Amino acid sequence: MERLGTGIGWRPEIADAVERMPGIDWVEAVAENVCPGHLPDSLRRLRERGVTVVPHGVSLGLGGADRPDAGRLTALAERAEALGSPLVTEHIAFVRAGGPLTASPHLEAGHLLPVPRTRDALDVLCENVRIAQDALPVPLAVENIAALIGWPGEEMTEGQFLYELADRTGVRLLIDVANLHTNHVNRGEDPSKALAELPLEAIAYVHVAGGFERDGVWHDSHAHPVPRPVLDILTDLASRLSPPGVLLERDENFPAPAELEHELRTIRRALEAGAVERVKAELRAAAGTAPGGRGDELFAAAGGGRREAAGGGGGGLLVEAGAARQEGARGVTGVPGTVRRGGGTGAAEATRGAFGRPHQDGVDGARQRLALAQAALLSALVAGTPVPEGFDRVRIGVQARALAAKRADVVAKVAPELPVILGDGYRTAFLGYAQTHPMTSGYRRDALTFAEHLLSAGRPADTRARRELREWLLDRSGPAPRSRRPAHRLARATRRVLSRR
Repeated sequence: MERLGTGIGWRPEIADAVERMPGIDWVEAVAENVCPGHLPDSLRRLRERGVTVVPHGVSLGLGGADRPDAGRLTALAERAEALGSPLVTEHIAFVRAGGPLTASPHLEAGHLLPVPRTRDALDVLCENVRIAQDALPVPLAVENIAALIGWPGEEMTEGQFLYELADRTGVRLLIDVANLHTNHVNRGEDPSKALAELPLEAIAYVHVAGGFERDGVWHDSHAHPVPRPVLDILTDLASRLSPPGVLLERDENFPAPAELEHELRTIRRALEAGAVERVKAELRAAAGTAPGGRGDELFAAAGGGRREAAGGGGGGLLVEAGAARQEGARGVTGVPGTVRRGGGTGAAEATRGAFGRPHQDGVDGARQRLALAQAALLSALVAGTPVPEGFDRVRIGVQARALAAKRADVVAKVAPELPVILGDGYRTAFLGYAQTHPMTSGYRRDALTFAEHLLSAGRPADTRARRELREWLLDRSGPAPRSRRPAHRLARATRRVLSRR
């Protein structure tokens, strides 16, 4: 696995700061926000300096019932090639449902929703991952997601589900330790147990991010400092292996660059603490077998653990000892490309890696069943239909409100003129619209549909604001917008609003 080192999520809002940050080995950019033919100057400069850039997709929906869209796969491949990336990453999630498989309206979540940990969902996910792997020019890694809700009738733990996915497809894993913490708070899952069940050798890199807790629910906001419990999980992971790369994610409420640099230093210290624990375990394991005089050499090598955790090379003796320890714990078969381990109990452990590729008829049936289940859940979340049996109705309500709030926030970003034109009434108006108008396409289309909805109802009440909204809609929805420069459109809308006062 290629070593990436320590990185940070590249976002336009902090692009200049990222370029100046010391010790940044690599960055990750949201794939859908990068145009291959017009790379941001900041990303080009980073590439010229030798900084690795990894595209991180958010809209492929590999965990959905449908096969991955060929156009989205082509777009992701183009971004990997334009950036010269060593790999691309996506999520184990579904983001849309409905359509031909269910003969129901197509619905978009606008968010990453959890996949049920069942055999049906695993069969579909494995086939979707293979389709994506065949279409991409570089290796694919997939990320575990945070969840507010859990599916009833799940058949595997998160660790078992990820293990089988990697075993059956050879896909690499992007482990988000903040998401493990989220699932601990929201679903009562043990992060340490999940780490113990993972195929460590499949890990491509690690995400670290912040969030907040409200009314007993953890929200993975990527807009707050990384809390101590997340750092503790990172240390636990680093005590088991030296992760090839670690990356800090921050998407909103960007602090001063000095604060981000402080968070990166804190992450490095958490890695170092884990490396120390890993070295201690390796020395204890080696103490009983080391030949005479070898013990001093082992202890002298312990200092290399810190350098190894920070992403550097070296540590030969310790790396060998760690590899031997991992293989002993797993019961590796020695067959290239396979992952096996022993020591587990129960039916799930007994069937690890024993399924291979199911018959195509079986996968098609699984797609149908998964499609119906996902459509029912997403419809309850965004269209107000009854909550499917077995789900926590309170949590479904929390998730539905969170989806609507995120939708309002994103529409305000892609169409910043709308909050300017509507003023303080924007959010209330949008949330009211969202209750009866589920999203069926992307956020830009959603912004246009929202404006059409208001105008058809004779809103806003203010005549000048209504005229400005109509002009904005004509400007954005016509075959050739009158202004192709978003900053000019926003400035024009702002001047009009100020002229009302």
